[in-house]
Amino acid sequence: MVNYRYLGNSGLKISEITYGNWLTHGSQVENDVATQCVRAALDAGISTFDTADVYANTKAEQVLGDALAGERRESLEIFTKVYWPTGPGGPNDTGLSRKHVMESIDGSLRRLGTDYVDLYQAHRYDTETPLTETMQAFADIVRQGKALYIGVSEWTADQIRAGAALAKDLGFQLISSQPQYSMLWRVIEDEVVPASKEAGLSQIVWSPMAQGVLSGKYLPGEAPPAGSRATDTKGGAESIGRFMDDDVLTRVQGLRPVADELGLSMAQLAVAWVLQNDNVAAALVGASRPEQVAENVKASGVTIPEELMARIDDVLGDVVERDPAMTARNAPSTRVA
Repeated sequence: MVNYRYLGNSGLKISEITYGNWLTHGSQVENDVATQCVRAALDAGISTFDTADVYANTKAEQVLGDALAGERRESLEIFTKVYWPTGPGGPNDTGLSRKHVMESIDGSLRRLGTDYVDLYQAHRYDTETPLTETMQAFADIVRQGKALYIGVSEWTADQIRAGAALAKDLGFQLISSQPQYSMLWRVIEDEVVPASKEAGLSQIVWSPMAQGVLSGKYLPGEAPPAGSRATDTKGGAESIGRFMDDDVLTRVQGLRPVADELGLSMAQLAVAWVLQNDNVAAALVGASRPEQVAENVKASGVTIPEELMARIDDVLGDVVERDPAMTARNAPSTRVA
């Protein structure tokens, strides 16, 4: 069964393996399979579920809400996000303006079938809306009881500090950051993590398996397995592209002896690795089959000895991306329409 951790400087506990439905619900898998995956997560002790309004253009929220219908609401932590375009893509169907934020939370609650979300997250930083306007909207949503806590996703260290200071002035707190983080993508370590610790946030990390590359199923010099994310034309192939390099894939295969020594699969090693960071509250994992959920949960509670953590660094060497500027470089410089 999964272990639980506090999220940021708050009293909220979440499952350290959190179920996320990006790239799956409403797009890659049928609704009945999605429901089976959610049931498997609940059976494994996962109580925390993460989605976003943009996933499958709002369909993923609806699928998750349907799958959780009938569950005791107080026993769940339901997270969603706002920023990216939804609906028909009108001029105010995107960003973190007060209009879009206030309208989006109501839409998310309706689709999720709940009166409130436990965590409402700014899915990116909006360069075209004053931060004070965004944070005031979040403050009002918290006071209205539509969200219990507020978080951010892929914000830089400076943006986190500024947002946290405004939140404090407005009488609430930011408690989480949701960045990409894995053995191969460590750009948050030098700046985002220290800023988060200072401000009382912890990380809910996405892509701990580097879009599946760290599972070891992609072999250097060979075509991707049929049906894998690297062959998915709906978005999976594009997102995994940066890791599909023979040097990277060769180094990843060198991690297999480490996983064997710990009695873990390669995928479990990848999830366990991110959870060694004391600022990580949870690793987000998705699933296209129920059995994947049960396997991922086995990474919960694993302690990787320091000598094996060092060996992982030696094996991966210079294929690891560590540049903290990548957070800003990968963020939209203007509001996406």
